Amino acid sequence: MGTSSDAPTILVRDLRKVYIVSEQEGETASGLSGILRRKKIEVPAVDGISFEVAPCEIVGFLGPNGAGKTTTLKMLSGLLYPTSGTVSVLGRIPSKRESAYLRQITLIMGQRNQLVWDIPAIRSFELNRAIYQIPQADYDNLVKELTDLLDLGPLLNKPVRNLSLGERMKCEFAAALLHRPKVVFLDEPTIGLDVTMQHRLRDFIAEYNRRYGATVLLTSHYMADVEALCKRVLVIHHGKLLFDGDLVDLVQKFTSYKTIVIQTAECGADLATYGEVTSCESGRYTLRLPKAQTAAVTARLLAELQVIDLLVEDPPIEEVIERVFAQEIA
Repeated sequence: MGTSSDAPTILVRDLRKVYIVSEQEGETASGLSGILRRKKIEVPAVDGISFEVAPCEIVGFLGPNGAGKTTTLKMLSGLLYPTSGTVSVLGRIPSKRESAYLRQITLIMGQRNQLVWDIPAIRSFELNRAIYQIPQADYDNLVKELTDLLDLGPLLNKPVRNLSLGERMKCEFAAALLHRPKVVFLDEPTIGLDVTMQHRLRDFIAEYNRRYGATVLLTSHYMADVEALCKRVLVIHHGKLLFDGDLVDLVQKFTSYKTIVIQTAECGADLATYGEVTSCESGRYTLRLPKAQTAAVTARLLAELQVIDLLVEDPPIEEVIERVFAQEIA
């Protein structure tokens, strides 16, 4: 079973994953009586979410720890069986774990090894070539291409245990993409990396998407990853989908203020009459004010102060996401 070019690459309908756990009855139950008087309760990790992802789309999948992001990715990649609902990726049911399906996807999890620790990365690449039955010529061409994109040359013949975290993650990406998957699931791929390496891997993900038309579903706690790669985001909390739309719309929907950063020659000026001063350092002020007042306050600042520099910004995406969660709790 395949999928037509205009069909969603990922189709999720009312997806649920419920775990059954034991709960001890009564706070004072202990010993044998506590063991015998346990009851079973249902804990939903994913609670009836629905969404679609189009071919070649990069979508951010956001939420706090325990929200259900990783559980969802594991169901989409076939590692977990859903409790209920339907999932289709590339027109196939992931939980069947069909070889034709597994050859078209990959799951990359930050700080999780698939490379063999004690041998050079290139040997793990060759193992993957055999597993996926990649023709030698295709394999040679793709290794060269990925080596150039990720600057892997000096790393390939080093034992994996001798690589830094950033170097190892670059090799992990290459190993996971040797079979040119059409769908890439990324679970915190840049976690723990320094800013420079995060930037390089973001560039690589964008280039892989552009070059091969891969569909990408990305979870990350680093909003820079999301802002750089994703026009559209899904927000999940307590297993429920709270938002599905453009990143810009998320900001507009859940924020009612703007931030003005102003550098002025008048060090020590009192800017409280213009808005809420959230920081002040060496003549550089950050003001928070209602969105509707932004134009008028900006005009006043320029007219009344000796302005060296002025920047109007939306609030940080992290703050927007927190407001989404707060609204769901309320």
